[in-house]
Amino acid sequence: MHIMEGFLPHPWWEIWYVISMGIVAYGVYRLSRVTKKLPEAKPLLALMGAFIFVLSALKLPSVTGSCSHPTGSGLAAVIFGPAIASVLSMIALLFQALLLAHGGLTTLGANTFSMGIVGPVVAYLIWVVCRKARLPTSAGIFLAATLGDLFTYVTTSAQLALVFPTAAGFFDAFLKFGAIFAITQIPLAIGEGILAIFLFDFLAKYKGQLLAAIKVISLPITAHEQEGKE
Repeated sequence: MHIMEGFLPHPWWEIWYVISMGIVAYGVYRLSRVTKKLPEAKPLLALMGAFIFVLSALKLPSVTGSCSHPTGSGLAAVIFGPAIASVLSMIALLFQALLLAHGGLTTLGANTFSMGIVGPVVAYLIWVVCRKARLPTSAGIFLAATLGDLFTYVTTSAQLALVFPTAAGFFDAFLKFGAIFAITQIPLAIGEGILAIFLFDFLAKYKGQLLAAIKVISLPITAHEQEGKE
């Protein structure tokens, strides 16, 4: 989900900026590590950035001041890890704000946090759990992309509820925002999960060795060591 320009008042947009930019800065470090040790991964990084940009630009109006759309960041998190996915997401969101009037500069921090941080972290954790549970790869990719997308909208609902609580409080506002988002976001998330399967299968078929090399370099050591034990 994107929160549109000017919809978050002071000090909320500043708070989300501070939180998000610190995490994105770590993502830049991880990104530089991958490109330095594995220069041939740059085209795949560009592809994942374009995938995020295109999917998240397909917006549908939902709550006033916001919109629903796929994210693409879940698949990027599976391939490169959530930190790098946060950088790719922020770049996509920045270009959308500047070129498409989609989202905004003041809301860039909040949108990055929901779509570029929470969504990828959830997607990556789901992927790790699915691998440990020995589920089929297609099932793991689907669940990672779908739930990463859905948790993006859950986060946006919480962000809006913090700023615009109802008379009954934050939780009531959160449920109302979430219920409205769910109408558009659930089918979009399922569609994103299916699309992610096709793209991952294509990459695994033609770039399998590159994906394996990226996993060793970009993802946390404990994760790939655990997969090696399995």
